[in-house]
Amino acid sequence: MIRLSSAAFAAALVAAPALAEPVNYVLDQGHSQILFQVNHLGYSTTYGMFSGFDGQIVFDAEAPAASSVTVSFPVATMLTGWEARYQHFMSPDFFDPAKDQTVTFTSTGIEVTGENTAKITGDLTLNGVTKSVVLDTVLNQAGEHPMEKKAWLGFTATTTLVRSEFGLGAFTPYISDEVPLTINVEAGVAG
Repeated sequence: MIRLSSAAFAAALVAAPALAEPVNYVLDQGHSQILFQVNHLGYSTTYGMFSGFDGQIVFDAEAPAASSVTVSFPVATMLTGWEARYQHFMSPDFFDPAKDQTVTFTSTGIEVTGENTAKITGDLTLNGVTKSVVLDTVLNQAGEHPMEKKAWLGFTATTTLVRSEFGLGAFTPYISDEVPLTINVEAGVAG
């Protein structure tokens, strides 16, 4: 569910092509990423990314409480910058390839916290475990995309996961249990 403050809501209304019913926005795979970081033994911070994932935002301008966000992608799309690290992540130490490793997020609630900020709560399924997470979210922009010539939304969200809660606690506490995420999403009206 996405619900915005008055100013952000008004900006999103301007972007919506049809105000009488919910509008589907499809994630722009080329401009949506999830970045994560882990502290390695206190010596360095290692970064990784997921990109090219599927998802949609259903935005109901007249009843924002009825809006929703869904995202899904296979964990195998992880990018780490080093093949040996990727292979280790895809081993039984972390993401066992024998399991279904589809990551999903489905929104369940919202709390507006400012002019263009909100806390989006949702169910995250990761490594076969589903937990509620809260995304601190900023609406970056809503309007007509200058090249696509259609309604477009852009958001940045952050959260921190405790990886051991998802059955991914190998090598803690030497490798950080807390994993900060930064999520950047662009979405264009479907069609």
